[in-house]
Amino acid sequence: MGHATRTGEGRLTGTTVVLAPEGGAVAAVDVRGGGPGTKETDALDPRNVVQRVDAVVLTGGSAYGLDAASGVMAWLEERGRGVRVGPGPAHVVPVVPAACVFDLGRGGDFQARPDAATGRAAVEDAAAGAPGAAVPEGCVGAGTGAVAGRLKGGVGTASTVLGSGITVAALVVVNSAGAVADPQTGALYGEFFQGRVAYPERAVHEAARRRLDEVASRTPLPPLNTTLAVVATDADLTKAQAQKTAGTAHDGIARAVRPVHLLHDGDTVFALATGARPLATADPSALNEILAAGADLVTRAIVRAVRAAEPVEGPGGAWPSYRELYGDGR
Repeated sequence: MGHATRTGEGRLTGTTVVLAPEGGAVAAVDVRGGGPGTKETDALDPRNVVQRVDAVVLTGGSAYGLDAASGVMAWLEERGRGVRVGPGPAHVVPVVPAACVFDLGRGGDFQARPDAATGRAAVEDAAAGAPGAAVPEGCVGAGTGAVAGRLKGGVGTASTVLGSGITVAALVVVNSAGAVADPQTGALYGEFFQGRVAYPERAVHEAARRRLDEVASRTPLPPLNTTLAVVATDADLTKAQAQKTAGTAHDGIARAVRPVHLLHDGDTVFALATGARPLATADPSALNEILAAGADLVTRAIVRAVRAAEPVEGPGGAWPSYRELYGDGR
């Protein structure tokens, strides 16, 4: 996974790329938001011909930012990666599904948005990453200009290894119209489902509410927001099983963001399966474990994104971070 972050000179945006192993990964998508901005998602329908993709792009810039996928496609084409459409090694068409979040103007310049060069930078960052290296979180990549309700949003990740040895991981970009914290207590909704809720002291919460009200008076937010996620596993899943994984992962968003899937949201979840580990198909609980883990990890990743985010105040507006208002709390 790699990021390209663009800040300064009116910019507050970026692109994040999840790069599949050589040979690609089985992919699926589930779109629940009423205002999605996506590219190549129809190709992921289990009824259609494409079986594997080489990358997934998450990007800022609203629909303009989907141009970042062109840079990723060019990078893949140069390496002969994609759907083979002719006899020569260069005769490929990379299928690069993408989804965007709305962050236009948050850095001050409405026309500052990711482009093909941003996408190329993000996929190069992904290709250069060492296996097992820590993933940058917070205000990076597609989460650079993200907002979570009235708080600063960002990128978060989480992963686990199941008892079967199968790995499941989640990457999220939290840019939600809905709130991530309970307005009565300041506790993060996502932590209600992790068994370790950190309730801020009442005085701290009251000070945070005053700060948020003051900022809201200066920074009105349009209801154009989105939470994006990629749930990936090394299990050998079919496209139909991957689509089910993407669908149930939306439960993880619903636990951590309230409300979700609104008319102006573009909430979208991709699922990737590399097929490195066989799935015990005779045991229905094997797939159920992956489905449950995907939803749980999306919730955890949203919490990590909000806690990792840093405050932003500039010409495009001001968004306090959760950590700034409430401290670490862990």
